[in-house]
Amino acid sequence: MDARSCKSCGRLFNYLQGQPICPACKKKLEEKFVEVRDYIRENDNATMQEISDATEVSVKQIKQWVREERLTFTKNSPVGIECESCGTMIRTGRFCEKCKNNMASNLKQMYAITPPKEEKSKGRDKDRMRFLDKS
Repeated sequence: MDARSCKSCGRLFNYLQGQPICPACKKKLEEKFVEVRDYIRENDNATMQEISDATEVSVKQIKQWVREERLTFTKNSPVGIECESCGTMIRTGRFCEKCKNNMASNLKQMYAITPPKEEKSKGRDKDRMRFLDKS
């Protein structure tokens, strides 16, 4: 365990993992998340700034929840964020479908490459002891 200072309130707490905020601030943040989620459900045509103003949550925090795929917007919503790879507007996550598919195919190609085969030595030579020359 590690004792750290909370980024929100400055109190010391035992840090285990994740965001460096204390349990009390985490609870407040989760309550704000529920508030934002409910506001989006009721006002599906609201812009990012309207959501931020109504719920008193920063636009940066709302975008983080969208990138984490905790929040998503309907197709008729004016809200969107940019794909981190190509800049296309998306509703949730970090990458658009095209970029996700490109990354997946690149990974498949990378793992599909077979390693070079080792040359088989002659039966008798493989069992022989070898010595290094000491000069």
